[in-house]
Amino acid sequence: MTARKSERRPVAMAFERESVSIPMVNIQPLHLVSDSVKKTPKYAQIQSSIREIGLVEPPVVARARDEKNKYLLLDGHLRLEVLRELGASEVTCLIATDDEAFTYNKRVSRIAIIQERNMIMTAIKRGVPEERIAKVLNVNVSHVRLKRRLLDGICAEAVELLKDKHVPISTFAELRKMVPMRQIEAAQLMVAMNKYSITYAKSLFGATPQSQLIDSAKPKQVEGLTDDQVALMERESANLDREFRLMEESYGNDNMDLVVATGYLQRIIENVRVVRYLAQNFPELLAEFQKISESTRPSA
Repeated sequence: MTARKSERRPVAMAFERESVSIPMVNIQPLHLVSDSVKKTPKYAQIQSSIREIGLVEPPVVARARDEKNKYLLLDGHLRLEVLRELGASEVTCLIATDDEAFTYNKRVSRIAIIQERNMIMTAIKRGVPEERIAKVLNVNVSHVRLKRRLLDGICAEAVELLKDKHVPISTFAELRKMVPMRQIEAAQLMVAMNKYSITYAKSLFGATPQSQLIDSAKPKQVEGLTDDQVALMERESANLDREFRLMEESYGNDNMDLVVATGYLQRIIENVRVVRYLAQNFPELLAEFQKISESTRPSA
């Protein structure tokens, strides 16, 4: 009996082999950059980075099917807008071979704070001055130094749980007050609830038994609560934790259904042709679809 040879199909290239310098006027954005977006810290960081070190990541475009030498902008709307403001007349782009697979901005995730910290540490180890890093990121030097100390006192297991999450800096300050085992429990609860805010971190600290704090000899003080209220919070937190773990299995099934449904919807509205058709004929429906899609992104 002879074995059937497996068929080998050539892998389709996602991009053309060579990047291309394209006049800015020949690039058609899929959406406009609003004035409110231009006031955000993210936009300011992109401005500062391009001014200091130039364009690091080329925009991604697709060739327009109905017009020669015209391109649809799939990824890089903020970068392109900054370049326009700086007076650039052309930009080097990657050419995607398919404009229908998805719009690339939907697949780009904001860098998590631990990943940003690791990048800063790598740059410092390579000899880049803190002042230079701060200028590129459009922040104060003190902010860079704060990022350097971000994981001081945080156990490796908690870091692993939160490494790709968007966690505020102040949340780590609350975790730092807990012993390693409690840090892990708190990180697991944050991931399960998809809540990383300082308010939630403070509530976890308030519900932590005195014996699970780094400074267990020092009486725990929670702003706005009496000792009796703190003790009650600890008992309620323990009960809630037990009930939460009992609910995990059924929640997982329900959440899976939601993920599948929203994922299918995202794939639909990430198709360039579908977005163009809905924008022209059913803009209200497109807006609602986009709200649902945005709501599934990780919270900051």
